[in-house]
Amino acid sequence: MNGCFLVFMMAGVGLGAVSFAAEPDVPVDFEGPEHAYFETVPRDPFSGFIKSIEQNSLGLDVSSESAYLRGLLKVLEIPESSQTLVYSATSLQLANISVRKPRAIYFKDDVYVGHVRGGRIEVISMDPNLGAVFFIFDIPQRTGQATVVERSGRCMNCHANLSTGKVPGVVIKSVMPGPNNGSLDAFRRDQLGHQVPLSERFGGWHVTGSGEFTAHRGNLLGRYVEGKIETSPAEVGQFADLSDYLRTTSDILPLLVMEHQAGFSNKLTELVYRWREARGAEGDRLLVERIDQFLRYALFADEAKLPPGGFSGDADFRRDFGAAGRTDPRGRSLRDFDLKTRLFKYRCSYMIDSDEFRGIPQALRERIFGRMRQALDPTVPDPAFAYLPAEEKAVIVEILRGTMFAKASSG
Repeated sequence: MNGCFLVFMMAGVGLGAVSFAAEPDVPVDFEGPEHAYFETVPRDPFSGFIKSIEQNSLGLDVSSESAYLRGLLKVLEIPESSQTLVYSATSLQLANISVRKPRAIYFKDDVYVGHVRGGRIEVISMDPNLGAVFFIFDIPQRTGQATVVERSGRCMNCHANLSTGKVPGVVIKSVMPGPNNGSLDAFRRDQLGHQVPLSERFGGWHVTGSGEFTAHRGNLLGRYVEGKIETSPAEVGQFADLSDYLRTTSDILPLLVMEHQAGFSNKLTELVYRWREARGAEGDRLLVERIDQFLRYALFADEAKLPPGGFSGDADFRRDFGAAGRTDPRGRSLRDFDLKTRLFKYRCSYMIDSDEFRGIPQALRERIFGRMRQALDPTVPDPAFAYLPAEEKAVIVEILRGTMFAKASSG
């Protein structure tokens, strides 16, 4: 871990508790010379598969779209249980998407795959220093002909806006789809992450596994009647034949996890861009504030509460998601779910132990860990993290010591 364990557990970095109120500043220019988004060769996890995909040398079954998609997900180590279904026309392939033909999205920590029947494969792959990198390509036909993986720049109008901090990121919209698939209304505008109330989420998405909880924007279609929007149900499978989808569900648990994860990645990407831009005392002061803002998100400040009774979550996804992480000697993991009043049992994001986070500049990572050490110190109250009880802070530190820092401590 390049000495990060020592930074986190033993040494401060001189970052005291500071105000965590956001300050206005100049938007990031991700195409500027400091960042050179399009000129830089990405080192995201998907790029390593491009040549094999173009040559069709992965041995993937091309007899059908679903067979090819299943094989691709297996190669990318993305669980099928992560499937969510979105029927709002909010994609490059908007002409193909409708409540009769929803787009399926699958994900793991740093790669998202989208597919709509009769359309192309879309991929968002997270580069630790560039943020989201976008790809689109056709599924090879039965002839086995090669395909071309295009790095797309057309996504930036939506994927580098206010909801992502003006850096290339993941966007999760909540809209009210109309009869012609267009959006009649939008909710939680320019907001993304676990702090968004559930009552404002899931517009244009199918939601299963939510039990009696229906106070969200999912599973609905709208239409204007005398100048007002009236809604009607759009339950999963009500309009679409899902027999050739990999699953017939769009479980609320993957939806909740994806929302948290996308918020983490976008905030981390913006922090990396700001790190490159920081100059002098004023730049460093703003950077310190942004580190606090990022850590408050990573430690689940202002998380929206789950409804009374919570959720159980899809059993397959719970298993697959948990298997992707590490446990400490007592069997605890940052991927352990709570699902009663909040998403996770221990309020420290599992994304801290991701390749995306490990890949950011070492000096920035060490500063984050230095501040994190202070935030999680159970003996010294910190106003910015007062919502975390001392006992919970101590457990989080134990899990971090027993998982991502275990190798460093033994050395």
